[in-house]
Amino acid sequence: MSVDLKVLRKQLRHQRRAVSSFQQKQAQQKVLQQLIRLKSFQHAKKIGIYLNAFGEIHTQKIIEYCFKQHKQVYLPMICTMNQQLHWVKITQQQYRNNQFSYHPLGMKEPMAGRGLHVSTLDFLIMPLLACDIHGTRIGMGGGFYDKTLASAPHKPYRLGIAHDFQLIQQPLHREVWDQPLDALLTPAKYLHFKH
Repeated sequence: MSVDLKVLRKQLRHQRRAVSSFQQKQAQQKVLQQLIRLKSFQHAKKIGIYLNAFGEIHTQKIIEYCFKQHKQVYLPMICTMNQQLHWVKITQQQYRNNQFSYHPLGMKEPMAGRGLHVSTLDFLIMPLLACDIHGTRIGMGGGFYDKTLASAPHKPYRLGIAHDFQLIQQPLHREVWDQPLDALLTPAKYLHFKH
């Protein structure tokens, strides 16, 4: 039985927006505690990560932790020409001073700067709407991550982070262009996927 994506998207968007700030704080802390134990994260130097905007797992503590560990932090910027994500390195000062601009889609982006290709990253922390037990990820519907990763000769380690309710037990339909995750972290679970 296949999952109705339209219904699922709507339901999960609603559920994600309903997460209280207290629940968000707890979820972020639990995800960070698991993340710092991952060998692949410990060894990574260049980390691609998002700024939360739509009820996703908050990333402030993860970003601050990366700076503390002298990891390089890269944020996505949508390139209007090819609808792919370019990764812009930010400093701790830029981050703390909130030097970002708003994209028309509603999320914050680095002001500007030369964006790098996703291949230059070691580790990519990805937002999502849903993920199944096989690592099939559903994003917000723009396909930015899929398009970007599809063009990468070298792919970084792809970790999805999500609330527990975003892990779907039923297999999701995977299109040819869909880029699966290497692993998923929720406050309660860590799943590693074999491809």
